Amino acid sequence: IYTAAVMVILLALLGGGLFNRYKYVRRTKRIIEQEKDRSQELLLNILPEETARELENNGAAVPKHYENVSVLFTDFKSFTSLAEALSSRELVEELNRYFSAFDDIVEANGLEKIKTIGDAFMCAGGIPTINTTHPENTIKAGLDIQAFMKSSNHDRQLRGLPPWHLRVGIHTGPVTAGVVGKKKYAYDIWGDTVNVASRMESNGEAGKVNISSSTYELAKDKYVCSYRGKIEAKNKGEIDMYFVEHPVVEPAEVANRVIHS
Repeated sequence: IYTAAVMVILLALLGGGLFNRYKYVRRTKRIIEQEKDRSQELLLNILPEETARELENNGAAVPKHYENVSVLFTDFKSFTSLAEALSSRELVEELNRYFSAFDDIVEANGLEKIKTIGDAFMCAGGIPTINTTHPENTIKAGLDIQAFMKSSNHDRQLRGLPPWHLRVGIHTGPVTAGVVGKKKYAYDIWGDTVNVASRMESNGEAGKVNISSSTYELAKDKYVCSYRGKIEAKNKGEIDMYFVEHPVVEPAEVANRVIHS
């Protein structure tokens, strides 16, 4: 009887130990899976999904050439004077507010955010997933960004604060896109298209969306634009520029406006 009792106790202890071991392994596995999901979520927040998967599976991502991409640049007019009137914390908080709004607009229009450079913001349409609507989507994002800035400046005016004026420029053409280096991964794009998009922004006007002739030709059926003249672009010669005024009003929309007017 004594021996049997001892065996029962030993079996109970062994069973309890195995059960506790099972709970520990299960809890540890759950923690590892949660951390893995968190790491994947962070990686997807930094890189496009297909690039992140390629990097995760192969340890590297091969740069890709895209023949037709629309690149959008924004930049704040007179940023230096605006920055001098704010503390470092206020400046970062203000930029974060604007860029967070731009992030939402970019995502809503199916574009890919590339990066921020100081007070400049850069995104692109047609990468990494190729599509044919990126010129009009990118213009729509530019108009949405300027509409946000107009609303924001109205609120600032009511509070007696100076406005933040923004220029937006867009150009469409070929780019190379990918990830380079082995630390602090960042998805980036290269090529003359990026340089010309930057020129479109710097030669634009606050509150306007300035586009190149290549973007205009692809989106002129969707947007009413006004011709501005030419600029000289490195490696490209002279390029025509246009201000985007508003979307083209479809006949059905005109009819509805008449009916409801």
